[in-house]
Amino acid sequence: MTAKVFTRLLGLSVLLLAFYTGAMEFVLHRLVEHAPAAALRLTGREALWTVLIALAFALALSAWVAVRVSGRLRQVVDFARRVAEGDLSARLAGGEDELTAVEAALNQTAERLGQSFAEIESRRQELAAMLDSMQEAVVAITSEGLVRWSNAVMQRITGAPIHLGRPLVHSVRDPDVLACVQVALTQGEVRFGRANSLAPGRIFEINAVPLPSGGALAVLHDVTRIEAAERSRRDFIANVSHELRTPLTSIQGYVETLIEDPDPNPETTREFLGIILKNATRMNRLTEDLIALAGVESPDYKLALQPTRASALVHDAIESLGGIVVESKVKLESAGAPDDMVMADPDAMNQVFGNLIENALKYGKAGKRIRVGARRLEDAVEFTVQDFGPGIASEHLSRIFERFYRIDKARSRESGGTGLGLAIVKHIVQAHGGSIRAESELGAGAQFHFTLPLLPSATPPAS
Repeated sequence: MTAKVFTRLLGLSVLLLAFYTGAMEFVLHRLVEHAPAAALRLTGREALWTVLIALAFALALSAWVAVRVSGRLRQVVDFARRVAEGDLSARLAGGEDELTAVEAALNQTAERLGQSFAEIESRRQELAAMLDSMQEAVVAITSEGLVRWSNAVMQRITGAPIHLGRPLVHSVRDPDVLACVQVALTQGEVRFGRANSLAPGRIFEINAVPLPSGGALAVLHDVTRIEAAERSRRDFIANVSHELRTPLTSIQGYVETLIEDPDPNPETTREFLGIILKNATRMNRLTEDLIALAGVESPDYKLALQPTRASALVHDAIESLGGIVVESKVKLESAGAPDDMVMADPDAMNQVFGNLIENALKYGKAGKRIRVGARRLEDAVEFTVQDFGPGIASEHLSRIFERFYRIDKARSRESGGTGLGLAIVKHIVQAHGGSIRAESELGAGAQFHFTLPLLPSATPPAS
């Protein structure tokens, strides 16, 4: 760079010198025509020295200007290189010559570029944070089928890192997802679908759309809970309809028989009315349990919590339900309970113990006794209702707290059960912040354990 600038300035100096020489030649030529020889020799020597001095001055000036200009140009080139490499903080020092305006314009350009890139990066981070916070999984694919970008949800669903720049099929093996993306890429159409094998036990709705700049965007929405809720709703309606239809059909049949008989037998009439009353009572219990279940499942369900001793809850349960157990010729006994304080709603706890003991009476009556107790855990008190009947098979334990789930449907209907008691118990215990589980071995009875959190030490105990 320095050599090129120096050469150009030297050429300019030579041109100026040539012009100066031509002018001098013209002047000397006029002098030669009218001046004597001695004067000509003196004038020639002076002209020669003048030319040499001018030439030396021109060379020195050219070299100084070349070095100065090349240094400034070197700074501009270095500035341009740093900006090209992404260093938008680079600036030119500036000066007081003609290059100052150029340097100021370049500095302003670099500053605007820096602001633009900072704004773009800020928006990119906001968009990435927004997409990562979505519940939906999102993945962008290039027109070649390579992963351009994916959010954190997509990474969690696949269970393995999704590498950018690699084919989508390397990370996602679900055929429905790949088919929807392929249609969006090749045909440029919006494609909907469902994925059942992307993650075990989960169902996703797929929405694949083509992008204006090429490629496609796939959005996966988890509908597992929605599907489960819809299935639960259908099962619930079917179960309620079945539970109501059976006693209604029985009531209708016996009433029609009584009406059509012109001279009914009093004993037969009494028997039929007893059956009608039994079925009406069953419907009434089902209605009450449905109302109770709807109440405990409601977001507005509130408990009247108060500090209560665990031993008092066990004692009240045995005292209030002892009469029912005696009538069934089953012994209700206490297994002991600590005096630790828990936060509980006494009325709700009476319903919990009542449902569990009633359940033990129905299915564990053969054991002739029911034991109720509690024990202290690290941060909770665990209550237990145990019977000594035939027990429950292991395949039923995981579903026993579902609505309308029965181990022996015929026996349950014969005993008047609605299939909602344990579901009500589960929701009440969970509303207290506890948990419930069942343990059993065939031939050794069943145990139902539920926990209530201990009262914080700062809370004063009830008097």
